Amino acid sequence: MLALAVLTAACSSSENASPTATGTSAAPAAATEAAGAYPVTVTDQLGNEVTIEAAPLRVVALSPTAVELVYAVGGTVVGRSSSADYPPEATSATDIGTAYQPSLETIISLNPDLVIADKVLHAQPQLQASFAGLSAPVLYAGADSYAGVLDALALVGATLNQRATADAKIAAIESALARAKEQLSGKTISAVVLIADRDQRLYAAKANSYAGDLLAQLGITNPAADQPDAGPFPGYTAVAPETLLGWNPDVILTITPAPAPAPRLSAIIPQIPPFAGLTAVQGGHVVELDLVLFLQAPGPRVADAIDVLAQALVGAVAP
Repeated sequence: MLALAVLTAACSSSENASPTATGTSAAPAAATEAAGAYPVTVTDQLGNEVTIEAAPLRVVALSPTAVELVYAVGGTVVGRSSSADYPPEATSATDIGTAYQPSLETIISLNPDLVIADKVLHAQPQLQASFAGLSAPVLYAGADSYAGVLDALALVGATLNQRATADAKIAAIESALARAKEQLSGKTISAVVLIADRDQRLYAAKANSYAGDLLAQLGITNPAADQPDAGPFPGYTAVAPETLLGWNPDVILTITPAPAPAPRLSAIIPQIPPFAGLTAVQGGHVVELDLVLFLQAPGPRVADAIDVLAQALVGAVAP
């Protein structure tokens, strides 16, 4: 978790009512309609039943993913984790500290009526215990897979009485996946997603990682899918040079945790002599993936991640 914490140093406006024929605002009627949806009880992604007594107006989101989920369904936040910079309008919210060390004092000072914690980052019992002391209800939502993104959107949409917006977002994501699968139809492609630690040891995404799950959703063969857990990155397995040579994937996708100007792993791989003969290197199919999209903030932008993968994979081999 400490290693993941290092990696995580990077996670709607309400509709204006139309004036009525007499020139008075229809906002009170809209507010009454929203209020009628509450109280509502939902089951969050850690299995907790959470009751929301009234429409949440002051939401605090404790990770970049949680922030994106709120805005994706048409909500806004008054507090956000320090690394959350998407969407841009979220950056005006109060910084409550990092996703791994949120300031309870700052959260309390914002007088929230809903706190959205990350079901992946904040699942540790000690963090859950600290959040339980907050007066506002705490909802755990997050994503470590494609299905997890859709579930989280539906959950946050129901919690904020924005089901229609959430359903539209889910439909758009499902359409993006269908388009990508159509692009890759008839192709047999193998690919690995690699990350390196400070000592340049390589680790490959397994099927139970977010990146590995997206490969599986696209029907891509991932030789690391069922390998044993090994190394500091959850969902990744250690890869010796000879193992990568044996796999010889059609495409190598890389993630570089270090910020620029540190060299990208995609540039380093082709320079390693044993890897010069790899099919991916020979064909120019070593592609850098966005750190935030694929590791630090998996979430509603999964459609963007799917499009990036499809573009990287579609030209790798002939049908």
